[in-house]
Amino acid sequence: MLSEQFLTEVALIPNKDLGVELLRRLINDEIRARRRTSLVQARRFSDMLSGAIERYNEQAASAVEILNELIEMAKGFEAATKRGEELGLSDDELAFYDALAVNDSAVQVLGDEKLTLLAQKLVQKVRSNISIDWELRESARARMRVEVKKLLRRYGYPPDKQKLATETIVKQAEAFSREWN
Repeated sequence: MLSEQFLTEVALIPNKDLGVELLRRLINDEIRARRRTSLVQARRFSDMLSGAIERYNEQAASAVEILNELIEMAKGFEAATKRGEELGLSDDELAFYDALAVNDSAVQVLGDEKLTLLAQKLVQKVRSNISIDWELRESARARMRVEVKKLLRRYGYPPDKQKLATETIVKQAEAFSREWN
């Protein structure tokens, strides 16, 4: 829906306020859709959208500036999808990769190749440990956290951010478990 041609047409709308509102709604829908597949991407885009709309509402930026910013944000969705293809990752694997890459020191220490492999292993491990109601049973959640921590340590994930990464991965696994079951 947010094709290059469509974004060009939106940029040419005479009423820029209407264009801002149209893109806000479409981007919000895209964020909601991504929340099911990548919590990290959804959070990042949601923060960007909130910031832009806040500046627009406070009239800290003109409608034209915000419209251009929203157009760039919409292009960012496509770029995020292409990034997964470039890394050779499925959507599921990319979601875990993003959860791991939130930690800049992990990206520097491990590099893309090792993070990619770790993301692929995480998808396998999480899928094999998901049961029907695992997110409701604390014992199953604890087992999932232990398995994730083992993998993070095995691949040399920096210990300073392992807790955050583990929690993010478990939340991502919860989002996927609804689709995987």
